Amino acid sequence: MPGSPWTAPSWALLLRLLALLRPPGLGEACSCAPAHPQQHVCRSALVIRAKISSEKVVPASADPADTQKMLQYGIKQIKMFKGFEKVKDVQYIYTPFDSSLCGVKLEANSQKQYLLTGQVLSDGKVFIHLCNYIEPWEDLSLLQRESLNHHYHLNCGCQITTCYTVPCPISAPNECLWTDWLLERKLYGYQAQHYVCMKHVDGTCSWYRGHLPLRKEFVDIIQP
Repeated sequence: MPGSPWTAPSWALLLRLLALLRPPGLGEACSCAPAHPQQHVCRSALVIRAKISSEKVVPASADPADTQKMLQYGIKQIKMFKGFEKVKDVQYIYTPFDSSLCGVKLEANSQKQYLLTGQVLSDGKVFIHLCNYIEPWEDLSLLQRESLNHHYHLNCGCQITTCYTVPCPISAPNECLWTDWLLERKLYGYQAQHYVCMKHVDGTCSWYRGHLPLRKEFVDIIQP
């Protein structure tokens, strides 16, 4: 958590934790709690735009008894949005080789650019997995791209709650209700693409999209 006095773990330890958390009988399962793009940015230590230049399988640790593998992606960093205080220029990122441990498959040696969010480990390596927000840059909306510079960072004090059923009432003044799953049966729908949960001077939070009004469906969700 941001601001918590914890020491970033090593990548080998993270792999072991992911393996321990995997439910028995679900050998190929990777399960992630839903999170709005704004939440991903707020929770991540690093947020960058990059191209993938290479891909290589490497050992997870120097321990010869450790059979875990990692994918090492060489990247060309285009822009850093968050993480300046932890690393200046990212050259490699790492992800579990095993898809059941939420390893990420990216296209190397192509013109595709990605938005990558992840963590910086104690040894300085950047670690990513499927529970991070990782999207092709071309799939991001204009508001999402602009919000990476300012709006997401400045509104991390807001709480975003995923709505699954109606009614879905607001329980705190700094809360925004995320209704994409309820309305569209997908996480990254219209609201994730075009709205920021913004904090006001009185401490309350609400969805904001420049001068455009909030869509009526979002308001109706809070009513029985």
